[in-house]
Amino acid sequence: MSPLTERLLLLLCLALPLYGVEKVRNRGYRKDPDADKCSGNDAEKPNCTRHSGEGRSAHFKNVLGSCMQGPAGTPGREGNPGANGIPGTPGIPGRDGLKGEKGECINEIFEEPWRPNYKQCAWNSLNYGIDLGKVADCTFTKLRSDSALRVLFSGSLRLKCKNACCQRWYFTFNGAECTGPLPIESIIYLDQGSPELNSTINIHRTSSVEGLCEGVKAGLVDVAVWVGTCADYPRGDASTGWNSVSRIIIEELPK
Repeated sequence: MSPLTERLLLLLCLALPLYGVEKVRNRGYRKDPDADKCSGNDAEKPNCTRHSGEGRSAHFKNVLGSCMQGPAGTPGREGNPGANGIPGTPGIPGRDGLKGEKGECINEIFEEPWRPNYKQCAWNSLNYGIDLGKVADCTFTKLRSDSALRVLFSGSLRLKCKNACCQRWYFTFNGAECTGPLPIESIIYLDQGSPELNSTINIHRTSSVEGLCEGVKAGLVDVAVWVGTCADYPRGDASTGWNSVSRIIIEELPK
């Protein structure tokens, strides 16, 4: 065999395998028109090939996956608030709490607002010349037991005597002097005088007897002015309300 013939046989042996491989590769890229028409019975045949949507999707992913990702876009604006949702169903009521401690009982006293309560009794030219006894009285209605009474007597008082003497004008409430806290009184004392002066001088002066008395019960109260003697002194010639107006004023005051 000539050298040329040997070379041709060697090239033919190398080219045949390459031609077979290329033919197989081209056959894989060529679409079989009956490939998608495989029935359920032909699915087991070795020549039946299925090109489903999953295969094509994978092919496009491989092609598109190689593209470069662009820059991120500008963030969008916030959307409008959504509408309120439907209210939920009420929950299950809780258990009863522990019993509290027993409280203290407080009695509230609702009192009416204070109303003024006063009275005045007046006499024109009383001219009462007794030395011992009741001079004048005035009846008063006291509304509350926890209040106080303010009393005032205003009128002309006189005392005369040849020797030293003393007279006392005082208030009583239902016949008794005040004890809350002390009696309400006023006195006039007249000394013996000197031989050069007339000891029987007769002077009438407007004076007053005034004070507050507590502890008088509510109801009708007889308020009176009396004249009497001073302790350890003789009495003189007393006169009350001469030639002028005399008055008793009574007022109930809150404590």
